[in-house]
Amino acid sequence: MIEVTEHTIDVNALLRSKMGKKAYYVPRFLVNWLTRIIHQDEVNAILWKYRDKTGIEWVDDVLQHLKLRVEVKGLENLPKSDDEKRYTFCSNHPLGGPDGLLIAQLLGHQYNGNIRLLVNDLLMNLPGLAPLCIPVNTVAHKSNKHTSETINKAFDDGYNMFFFPAGLCSRKINGEIRDLPWTKTFLAKSIQHQRDIVPMHISGHNSDKFYRIANICKMLHSPVNVAMLYLADELFRNTDKTFTITIGAPIPWNTFDKTRTMSEWTRFVQNKVYEL
Repeated sequence: MIEVTEHTIDVNALLRSKMGKKAYYVPRFLVNWLTRIIHQDEVNAILWKYRDKTGIEWVDDVLQHLKLRVEVKGLENLPKSDDEKRYTFCSNHPLGGPDGLLIAQLLGHQYNGNIRLLVNDLLMNLPGLAPLCIPVNTVAHKSNKHTSETINKAFDDGYNMFFFPAGLCSRKINGEIRDLPWTKTFLAKSIQHQRDIVPMHISGHNSDKFYRIANICKMLHSPVNVAMLYLADELFRNTDKTFTITIGAPIPWNTFDKTRTMSEWTRFVQNKVYEL
């Protein structure tokens, strides 16, 4: 785990670590733009202020700091804390930041911290959140054996598991804000470990600017996910708001039989989420 300092997030240091001596040739205006768009100073101030907190305590303080609130519907569908069974939770991913924090808070308190979230590995740079997370490289488009083994271990260790099966946050397609097609890992692992799946839906959206940038990157086949750089900016745009989490009834793991392919069952669960 990285050490929290007053300058935990440092664009210059990050560029040097990724590019070596070539980092010195990156134009100063570009470095300044990156520093501003990721809200380096604001993020560092939050990390420093809550440096002594980890896990759910850290999530609570950060959400309070950002004035992010949640209303929960379908709470009767949420398995009880004393339920001896373990579950897989999955949700749409409309925001790319606040949604994960709000769900971590809800499930973390419900299960006394016995929850692990599959997240973009960049979030491991947030030491307070890292203990609740299993990192995944969403940029790599190939199977990662180590990640698979880590997920299996979390299941075997008895953690309740949470997935954003889309990986990336929602995009605006034909005027509709919706997740990209879900990957089937959450489903395959749930069947393998005989876990019922609890579908969840969270409200919210990012700015039109974010969706325009994402669509332009897709159109240009950009190798760099520029939209992702704006997620911190979107986080601060969404401060002082209330979001709604709706919880659906658990789907028994043995529902997913051979009558449909894994891809079809994955779309089935994704559709269930959007019906909530």
